[in-house]
Amino acid sequence: KMLADLSLYNEFRLWKDEPTMDRTCPFLDKIYQEDIFPCLTFSKSELASAVLEAVENNTLSIEPVGLQPIRFVKASAVECGGPKKCALTGQSKSCKHRIKLGDSSNYYYISPFCRYRITSVCNFFTYIRYIQQGLVKQQDVDQMFWEVMQLRKEMSLAKLGYFKEEL
Repeated sequence: KMLADLSLYNEFRLWKDEPTMDRTCPFLDKIYQEDIFPCLTFSKSELASAVLEAVENNTLSIEPVGLQPIRFVKASAVECGGPKKCALTGQSKSCKHRIKLGDSSNYYYISPFCRYRITSVCNFFTYIRYIQQGLVKQQDVDQMFWEVMQLRKEMSLAKLGYFKEEL
């Protein structure tokens, strides 16, 4: 059995007894500081903050670029960045995906690197939301904790720039 940070394990157990999405609780605060904030820090910081807010509110959508027939794109939709420029980093990169935040009609093109960072954070939030909503039934607290650790590992890899090209 792998050894883990015992204090994080204990914080997780306490959190699991009364799961909250409040980022100031000790369990989530540590993960925000060590994984979520670093993962979602981009040079376009205003947009990065909006991305985090949309992830927290579960209102961010990611879609592949180029599958939408142009005639269906609402005339009001503003596209930021582009197929060759990432809206989050400002870098010239081939962007195969774009994101939309909440009910805004703006689309932001993102590089594969940014997409992996965002999806790794989304995956973490999805899982802890499931726990909070009581949807994770078949696992005991240890299994849940190791799943959380696995999701943290994914965020760490994403943050360091390791990503699978086709996710």
